[in-house]
Amino acid sequence: MNKSILILVLAAICFVGCKETPKKPNTNVTETSRVDYLPYYKDESFTPHWLTPNSEEEKQFHKIPDFTLVDQNGDTITQQTFDNKIYITDFFFTTCPGICLKMTNNMTKVQEALKEYDDVLLLSHSVTPSIDSVSVLKKYAEKYGVMDGKWHLVTGDKTEIYNLGRNNYFVENDLGIPKDLNDFLHTENFLLIDKNKHIRGIYNGLNRASIAQLITDVKALLKEY
Repeated sequence: MNKSILILVLAAICFVGCKETPKKPNTNVTETSRVDYLPYYKDESFTPHWLTPNSEEEKQFHKIPDFTLVDQNGDTITQQTFDNKIYITDFFFTTCPGICLKMTNNMTKVQEALKEYDDVLLLSHSVTPSIDSVSVLKKYAEKYGVMDGKWHLVTGDKTEIYNLGRNNYFVENDLGIPKDLNDFLHTENFLLIDKNKHIRGIYNGLNRASIAQLITDVKALLKEY
């Protein structure tokens, strides 16, 4: 073999042999970039805030205040009812001919999916409390298979209910439009509230995919405790 050719062959062998062994692709990229916790929300913009549960910042973050309402069984419902509970909440009225029926049917699906979880409850506020008395709510509950102790349909003081909906749950989408008690409160949104009374998710109560995401998020939220 020609001496110059031999040198070239040896150089090629050395180049291949001395190359760094290729590294395996990082198969954990998805796992490490996955969100550890559901976001927190504090106003009508629903801008997500990424807080660490049990941190000082989390403890000072927006919470749903106490309230006093009455459910379909005539029982007084307050925040104590939801102590150490996750709950899903919405706003409806029993005489609604349109979206409320779809929302109720979807909330029934949520109830069915989560009925085995004792620390998950449902809370539906009537936005026509002068019409939706305890007896009216009871008939509605029986018609749609509402489970006593699992799903509370509540009535009470209209001012309190509307204040909760607009200024604490932020359920309406009309950003920047001032409203008062004479403006009807109507929304298709479902909200997810954690055991510390923080808002952790907002969902379209008419959308099947959104309802499925809600159920998934509830199960994820349960893992925080």
